[in-house]
Amino acid sequence: MTKPPVFSTLGCRLNAYETEAIREMSAQAGLGDTVVVNTCAVTAEAVRKARQEIRRLRRENPSAKLIVTGCAAQTEPDTFARMSEVDLVIGNTEKMQPETWQSMAADFVGDTEKVQVDDIMSVTETAGHLIDGFGTRSRAYVQVQNGCDHRCTFCIIPYGRGNSRSVPAGVVVDQIKRLVDKGFNEVVLTGVDLTSWGADLPSSPKLGDLVMRILKLVPDLPRLRISSIDSIEVDENLMQAIATEPRLMPHLHLSLQHGDDLILKRMKRRHLRDDAIRFTEEARRLRPDLTFGADIIAGFPTETEAHFENSLKLVDDCGLTWLHVFPYSKREGTPAAKIPNQIDGNVIKARASRLREAGDRQVQKHLQSQIGVTHHILMENAHMGRTEQFTEVHFDKPQVEGEIITTKITGMRAGQLTA
Repeated sequence: MTKPPVFSTLGCRLNAYETEAIREMSAQAGLGDTVVVNTCAVTAEAVRKARQEIRRLRRENPSAKLIVTGCAAQTEPDTFARMSEVDLVIGNTEKMQPETWQSMAADFVGDTEKVQVDDIMSVTETAGHLIDGFGTRSRAYVQVQNGCDHRCTFCIIPYGRGNSRSVPAGVVVDQIKRLVDKGFNEVVLTGVDLTSWGADLPSSPKLGDLVMRILKLVPDLPRLRISSIDSIEVDENLMQAIATEPRLMPHLHLSLQHGDDLILKRMKRRHLRDDAIRFTEEARRLRPDLTFGADIIAGFPTETEAHFENSLKLVDDCGLTWLHVFPYSKREGTPAAKIPNQIDGNVIKARASRLREAGDRQVQKHLQSQIGVTHHILMENAHMGRTEQFTEVHFDKPQVEGEIITTKITGMRAGQLTA
């Protein structure tokens, strides 16, 4: 009997989305006894973990064909091709093509080359329409954009994902209508550089135009979220949606990366510290219940203690609640890797820890402020749901998964609210 394929996803939400597409394409092709590892390239540590995962999966599946794909496979295919555990390396474009998996099912390796990775920069379309979301039965993720046109000095991702490309608005709306018909109460728009959505489409619409169009044309969608955004690219219509559309959830995750202007310039970011503060103040003025998450890097090359203190202060100055802290990791192939004065690893680790502690304090402050407040909570399972601001809420009594429960918050424990 043929074993079903085994899938392993490393890295971002978009990778997880694409693994679901691969799973569907593999099933349609009848592919079996295969291991697919969808890798991440965001840091050198991510690549190390990918190699570690490949070795583990080979030990557990000695007879299976092992395929490596994803961003690390795209950016450094030879690294994985040299591994004796690996049978095939395919790129980020190839993994989203049904014929790739059909050919494997018909004649897995045969005379094909071990590395099948084309030039990602030549890709002009994205395959976000392949599947109708994924996630829990309550929340679906919809890919509306892929790739990135910016070249931040620490980031390898454009070389793994290619240039920015958008899914047309009509395709997105039709997909969300199908998801609502299937019973999903919340949809999350995802992409690599979400606020660049539309720049490559006719008449160059903006993300705010897409959000307003979804909310207008899918009136039965109870909740819409947007994932990580670049605040400097936020357009007028997105600000209007924040201010006037209660179905757009009041939680924004910001790609800030640092709180010091000199480091931001060395990162080749397009905003300054004051830009971030102004955006959060204006967005919160328009929507007082808004919460912010943010990505912040600790220990970028040349970062002094004074530079780092500006990142620490940014947590309070922007009123950030949910921090994703990244200890800087030297990534070969990026300009930042060549900058002299790389920071000692122990210093980076200590600074990242201090940022996380600041984030933990903000979370505790937010949780405390929600006690006694009535929320509409989307249940992810029988005992846990999330508020409009994406805060976890624990219920002692079981609730119906996928339902939106209106209740008052009674307390907090272990990083969660209770109700």
